[in-house]
Amino acid sequence: MYCSLRQWYVAQGKGILQPHHMIDELDKVVGKDEGMQKLRDSPFSKVLKSAQEAIVLPPFVAIAIRPRPGVWEYIRVNVYELNVDQLSVSEYLQFKEELVDGQIKGNYVLELDFEPFNATFPRPTRSSSIGNGVQFLNRHLSSIMFRNKESLEPLLDFLRAHKHDGHVMMLNDRIQNISRLQSALARAEEYLSKLPPLTPYSEFEFELQGMGFEKGWGDTAQRVSEMVHLLLEILQAPDPSTLETFLGRIPMVFNVVIVSPHGYFGQANVLGLPDTGGQIVYILDQVRALENEMLLRIQKQGLDVIPKILIVTRLIPDAKGTTCNQRLERISGTEHTHILRVPFRTENGILRKWISRFDVWPYLETFAECDVPHRIGEQVPDTIYVKTPLNQSRSPTPMQGFVWLCKGCLSVWPGISWDTTRTLCLHEGDASNEIAAELQGVPDLIIGNYSDGNLVASLLSYKMGITQCNIAHALEKTKYPESDIYWRKFEDKYHFSSQFTADLIAMNNADFIITSTYQEIAGSKNHVGQYESHTAFTLPGLYRVVHGIDVFDPKFNIVSPGADMSIYFSYSEKERRLTALHDSIESLLYDSEQNDDHIGMLSDRSKPIIFSMARLDRVKNITGLVECFGKSSKLRELVNLVVVAGYIDVTKSRDREETKEIEKMHDLIKKYNLHGQFRWIPAQMNRARNGELYRYIADTKGAFVQPAFYEAFGLTVVEAMTCGLPTFATCHGGPAEIIEDGLSGFHIDPYHPDQVALRLADFFERCQKDPSYWDEISNGGLKRIYERYTWKIYTERLLTLAGVYGFWKHVSKLERRETRRYLEMFYILKLKDLVIIPLFPHSPLIPNELRIPFNFFNQATSIPLAVDEH
Repeated sequence: MYCSLRQWYVAQGKGILQPHHMIDELDKVVGKDEGMQKLRDSPFSKVLKSAQEAIVLPPFVAIAIRPRPGVWEYIRVNVYELNVDQLSVSEYLQFKEELVDGQIKGNYVLELDFEPFNATFPRPTRSSSIGNGVQFLNRHLSSIMFRNKESLEPLLDFLRAHKHDGHVMMLNDRIQNISRLQSALARAEEYLSKLPPLTPYSEFEFELQGMGFEKGWGDTAQRVSEMVHLLLEILQAPDPSTLETFLGRIPMVFNVVIVSPHGYFGQANVLGLPDTGGQIVYILDQVRALENEMLLRIQKQGLDVIPKILIVTRLIPDAKGTTCNQRLERISGTEHTHILRVPFRTENGILRKWISRFDVWPYLETFAECDVPHRIGEQVPDTIYVKTPLNQSRSPTPMQGFVWLCKGCLSVWPGISWDTTRTLCLHEGDASNEIAAELQGVPDLIIGNYSDGNLVASLLSYKMGITQCNIAHALEKTKYPESDIYWRKFEDKYHFSSQFTADLIAMNNADFIITSTYQEIAGSKNHVGQYESHTAFTLPGLYRVVHGIDVFDPKFNIVSPGADMSIYFSYSEKERRLTALHDSIESLLYDSEQNDDHIGMLSDRSKPIIFSMARLDRVKNITGLVECFGKSSKLRELVNLVVVAGYIDVTKSRDREETKEIEKMHDLIKKYNLHGQFRWIPAQMNRARNGELYRYIADTKGAFVQPAFYEAFGLTVVEAMTCGLPTFATCHGGPAEIIEDGLSGFHIDPYHPDQVALRLADFFERCQKDPSYWDEISNGGLKRIYERYTWKIYTERLLTLAGVYGFWKHVSKLERRETRRYLEMFYILKLKDLVIIPLFPHSPLIPNELRIPFNFFNQATSIPLAVDEH
């Protein structure tokens, strides 16, 4: 067997072998020979089965072995001499680089290694603990507190330092040490026990204040008593559950900033536009639920504080009929949540048009914070006068040093008085100053989204000293195989060198990271996770990552989102159904006219409908589903296919991948003669109608199919299941965790389309024979959603995490400083050199001299292209 494999490996020549290549060849060698079957259990066979890649440079084969998620080993085999050497990470990556460079490029290569900074930090060791970071951290903290009572001092310091908007909360200066705290808590507990449970806080506020307690413990005697009891338990015998509950209830989060720069971020007419899909839906649903939970918690904490949430995104002057050229936009269904838009700038002006998420890197630093607040070379006087709306003359003034300022500028020059009315400023507005002006201070929590948002969040959290949470949604490195080793091949189109560098910086700068699934972090037994793929890799000629991110780091937490249940609910809830939309839905599905709103026909309306809805790009694999359907005569007899994706007219798209997929879709329709069994509808912007469309498909006893080659989470999967639609979804990524195969839906492998078609056909054949089977899968999906995937569960968990990691950030401040300085050096010396502002002939700038002044005092009607320069 070994000789056969050796010959096959050598025959492949120089290159990279993927796991399925090695296993397939092993199966061929063993075959059906009974005498060879025992070789399947041999040590060498086990190595191959746990191998994630093999680098072939005859006569050597280097193999990356992954015995379990998060654990890696490296070996090199001389296939002629039968020698096996164990390699370090650095040696393995150096060997791999020879694929590109052809020879070793010296011993001095920039290596990135974060392991020394985390050597003293606690971390779990079991793969099953990955993604449960807060539970591990609570166990660690409570264990330290239990063993050493002096370690309770940081908790006291944390409570005493707690303030909001200049007002002291939790503890005042009457309590100076742990002993006094315990004594005061005991007296408070006794006092509260004599009050009726629902006694308002205002009726005993002064009594508690005299004992050393300020607002924040609760709004009633019962809630304050619960908090007092929790803290007494922690001081006496801390345990993880009590510590988490207490930290989660401390009033810490009042102002939240959510960063998502790329795409068209709006509430209407944006879904389906380039780079505008599930992430937008995720954030809009997230903030509505988050505001509700924050209001509820603040009320229970006994505080009179109005929370604020800002979604910081890019302002796009050429907004294509959307609101993306408006500076400030309130989120519908909320009172205190707004979209705050800031333009991309260069020193020559503002970028007018949309650009791809792969091209945003040169603009992010000035988007986050301008390097120089005022004109280069301008002498700023000691005293700066503020021009207010009462004195708005834009003509030159004889008063020397008379300039415009915004509140964000005041941090640059201390001692400047501030008129409460907001003014304009000389400097070009950036996110940090806009945030400071809107919140009248700094946020308590910043949440980055995707690679660009996470980098901006890192820059802002570093500047403001606030807790940072990252949400990747999708890391591109796992979407594009070999995009690291052959990064130069992808560079002109995707700029992966910048993106991977930004990802590493943001991952390591974050205080905690939220993922929707375990697979997003550490994959599965046989597949590498998105974050795990950043553990060790190389960009030949740039740098080598020997320890990029540790998936065992307790910063990782699985917090799965849900669907907006005011829009997505079961098809069986007849009284809630949006029947007024049925005529437009029927027209969308069955109108015989062929135009830019729909092409294709469904001749037999009695058939169930297979439905899919996604962006039209290569990874989402909508064209793969269409081809799978077209090839299966059995499936075409049983069902119709409807897809909602992209544009039908290729000239309307400016996205590189989308245009290719549009052309491919048209070719497939002709190739398989799909007319009569297939309907293609362009991306739909109306979420309410999309929700009813899922339910309408359920009325046909159809199914939803998510055929992506990889899906980080799968929001459409959750939406479909929430509507009671049986769902088939990719086994690569998050949907494999959302769906319990055969119980609440079905897993499919898009790399084996014939098997996908067979599984779909088997399902519909079984439903024909036994209609109750469709109901069984539908109900199983609903049950799964209600147990695990709701926004209520999500927001409760998110705010609890913010409390725990806010405390951890306070405790570990000194230790994290070294990491942040290392990241700062890497950012300045490497990332800044990688990003170059390109010239976009199709996307002209707004020159400085042509910019229109923005009236901040009439925000509702203004389109902010720039600030005044006089």
